[in-house]
Order: sequence, then structure tokens, then C-alpha cells
Amino acid sequence: MPNPWTGIGNPYTRREVLDRLQATLDRGEPIIAAGAGTGISAKFLEKGGVDLIIIYNSGRFRMAGHGSTAGLMAYGDANAVAMEIGEFEVLPVVEEVPVICGVHATDPRRRMWHWLLQVKDMGFSGINNFPTHAIVDGQFRQILEETGMSFQKEVDAVAIAHKMDLFTIVYVAKAEEATAMAEAGADVVIAHVGTTIGGTIGVTDASCTLEEAATRTQSIAAAAKAVRSDVICLSHGGPIATPEDAAYVNEHTDVVGFVGASSLERMAFEESLTELTQKFKQIPVQRKS
Repeated sequence: MPNPWTGIGNPYTRREVLDRLQATLDRGEPIIAAGAGTGISAKFLEKGGVDLIIIYNSGRFRMAGHGSTAGLMAYGDANAVAMEIGEFEVLPVVEEVPVICGVHATDPRRRMWHWLLQVKDMGFSGINNFPTHAIVDGQFRQILEETGMSFQKEVDAVAIAHKMDLFTIVYVAKAEEATAMAEAGADVVIAHVGTTIGGTIGVTDASCTLEEAATRTQSIAAAAKAVRSDVICLSHGGPIATPEDAAYVNEHTDVVGFVGASSLERMAFEESLTELTQKFKQIPVQRKS
């Protein structure tokens, strides 16, 4: 059934989002997705030519001056926050770019099929699995897996979204997670290699070098493409923090683009506001004689 809203912005069908991404690649351009925690961020990310805008609860914390990892903590209802940012800030101002909703699929209080229907009804064109337990490790990850809040719940949500004709773009940290997501029908797999370094609230020491990040990214991309050759693979996080870093990863792996949250939204505000404020502080005080 044709999308009655085609030509006037969101929402898009899964096929329409994929066609837009393929058109980007056909023009010889990388796919760039960006997290937005405010409407003003989304508006100017779109103006800059971003291909996808993703709304996650961490964006609210990030733009409030807190580390993005706050989005993984019990500081609020992640699903409700993402929906609120989308409904009242981002969806009203984005004119054309598909907007994706971050979904905390392991929330035991949500009937996921019911929640995804609400996400779709709101006008989102797809979902992303954030907060994600893919980036949790060690004993805490084991506890989550054993007590009903496993990464598999995120995989299951993607499978449901796929049946609903929602576009799906997912974070994974390991090759086996990429395999599971590709089997569930994920359209785009993002190799998440850690919290972004740099800025005032990023980590100061990445868990891997840029070269190691490229190696990890390639192992994830290869695993996803071994399941379905049509899976689009992107990079994110860790030492991949600048356009130059993302270019290096593109040139050394099978990924075709980058997902930026802190590296696009937070750092842009930190750098530009600091510089602009310093310039204002240099204006003359005295009237010219």
C-alpha cells in the first residue's frame, strides 16, 4: 500500500527509507546518521545533510551537560523520554529526513508489540535499540541476561518491528550480536566500539585504538553480511570521533558511513558556543570617540 504521506516528510515506510539510503550511496556519498536530543539540533543536522536522525533518551542527558552513559541508568523512563523528544521537539521541526525512535526493548513493563505500534503511530519511520545491553559487559551483563533483560529481547523487538514495516537500525558490539540482528531482519547494523572519546563529558581514554576499532568494526560487518548481503553497516563510538576518523574506518572496512551522537551534537555545541562566547568577550567596552 502506498504511503499517503510521501512527499511531505515523515513518516516513511521501511522501503522508502532504504531507497533513500541507497540513493545516498548511488551518489557516492556516505550514510551519516545522527542522534538529536533537542529540536534545534535536529533542525540543523537536517540542514547539514544528515541521512537519518535518531532520538534516544541519552540525547536529553547529553544536551543537559551530562555523559551519554546516563541514558543507561535508572534516571527516567527511556522509552517515554525518547517518545517525548520526538513528539514535542524533533518531529515537528524536521521537514524531510526520516526520524528514528530509540527503543529500550528490555523494559519489562512494556508489551513491545504494543509500544512499537505507538512509536509507528507517532510518526517515527523506524527504531533503534537504545538503551542497549550490547554495550554492557562483565558480571552485570550476565545478571541482565539471566534475569529476563537479555540482549535477545532487543533482537526480538527488531523482528517485531520488521513485521510492522518499520525500518530498523541497531547497535551491536560483537560479531555474534550482528549475526542475530541480521537474522531478525535489521536493515542497518552499527558497530559500536565504545563511548565516544573527547569533549568535556566524553571518556578520556578509548578502549581501543583507531586501528583496533576498524578491526572490530570489520568483524561485526562481516558477520552481518554473512547472513544477508543487503545489510548496511556503519561505525560508531570509541576513537571514531571526527570526520577523519570515520573516513579511516570507511577506507579500511566494509562499512559505508557513520553514526554520530556526541561526536556530532555535543561536540558541535561545545566547540561553537565556546568559540562564539570568547569572540563576544573580545568586543570593545568603550564607545568610539
